[in-house]
Amino acid sequence: MTTDLEAAFAEHRRFLWSLCYRMTGSAADADDVVQDTFVRAMQHPPRRVDDPLRPWLVKVALNLARDLLRKRRRREYVGPWLPSPIETADEAPPSHEPVVAGELTTEGRFDLLESVSFAFLLALEKLTPTQRAVLLLRDVFDYSVKETAAALDRSEANVKTTHHRARAAMDAYHQTRIAPTPSRRTAAGQALQQFLERLAAHDVAGIEALLAADVRATTDGGGEFRSALRTIVGRDKVMRFFLSIVAFTRDSHVRFARFNAGPGVVVDLRTMPKERLAPRTVMTMNLNADGRIANIYVVSATRKLTAVDSV
Repeated sequence: MTTDLEAAFAEHRRFLWSLCYRMTGSAADADDVVQDTFVRAMQHPPRRVDDPLRPWLVKVALNLARDLLRKRRRREYVGPWLPSPIETADEAPPSHEPVVAGELTTEGRFDLLESVSFAFLLALEKLTPTQRAVLLLRDVFDYSVKETAAALDRSEANVKTTHHRARAAMDAYHQTRIAPTPSRRTAAGQALQQFLERLAAHDVAGIEALLAADVRATTDGGGEFRSALRTIVGRDKVMRFFLSIVAFTRDSHVRFARFNAGPGVVVDLRTMPKERLAPRTVMTMNLNADGRIANIYVVSATRKLTAVDSV
């Protein structure tokens, strides 16, 4: 029985991680939830061994993830909270992800790549844990109402109501929603490279040309490293913030990559940082409809970087 469970769990591990990452917005938390799900399967296996294992595993994982979210919301977090970055392929779902059969871009639904974007994951933070689970199952993983109800131990009527409320809570996201198409990802990558080059050259006019007037820069040091304790809003303030820190990153190794459906860069300081500066930072960004940088996300909290490959 143990061998059978281990083999079955290995088969479903990638799907569970995919779901739990979107539920928690954290690669480390997704790892923990998936591991705890495996422990539960070993200690208290399902009674009906002939039934498919995935629905049972999904139910256990979602219960654990919802509990984790409730506990997280009761804890104070130092500064803005950002998802943890995961590296994603250029024109395919994230490397961690399984390919889910069925339509991926129908109206009101989100494909695998968009559903790991920072914008989407941050929008999910406005939902309750159960709303989050329902929206992901229905609109990302294409579960039916019946399947969703079974996964969450809810009635079908309750799932429909919760789904409606979850979609309503995502209205603000939909108003500025821009799908991460290959052409937009290319344009965003070029903008990121130009932004870094102009920062290094202290090209003020060039930086201003890249930034939207209402650009927002959010930094997440988790209270561990020095970072802005509030989101910085506005072209001038964002530009001055990055110009003030660029000198600290001159002696560093820089690697470009794609994170969460957008362009990104990993900055590793070569010398021991001072003044609570993070030894490793990941920065990613997105563009607005006019092609200007709308959001810049900077993550340096150690626990948030567990899915980022070392140099």
